[in-house]
Amino acid sequence: MTTVTSPLAGRAVGLRGVPDPTFANAMVGPGTAIDPLREPIEAVAPVNGRVVAMHPHAFVVVDEEGHAVLTHLGIDTVQLNGEGFELLVHKGDRVRRGQGLIKWNPAAVEAAGKSPISPVVALDASAEQLSAVAESGGVTAGGELFIWN
Repeated sequence: MTTVTSPLAGRAVGLRGVPDPTFANAMVGPGTAIDPLREPIEAVAPVNGRVVAMHPHAFVVVDEEGHAVLTHLGIDTVQLNGEGFELLVHKGDRVRRGQGLIKWNPAAVEAAGKSPISPVVALDASAEQLSAVAESGGVTAGGELFIWN
């Protein structure tokens, strides 16, 4: 069992709140999404583990049980070519839950015409494997988002 915590402070909106059909229809995997605070913030590790993918707009951390958690910072943010994102760790690094991984500013993403809503997805999981999924309400960075059974 893995407790996945929020990489961002803001408001949980659920995957249905993501303005991208691939995420909204859980085609990437089940999970939820965060509408982040509009201020410069750090996206933090949602689990203890190893960074297996690191891009300015997204990262994947795999925990000891092999659970891979994708955090995608905003929608269509790959089109920003890394502008406004600062990587704090590298692919292959071991990280602790709550450790800062990427500095970014959701307000700047929004000003650039992109959605800052950020999916947090359990890769290679079924919806039945997740419980206590936060679909609404305020969340803090490090606050519980869902349980992966």
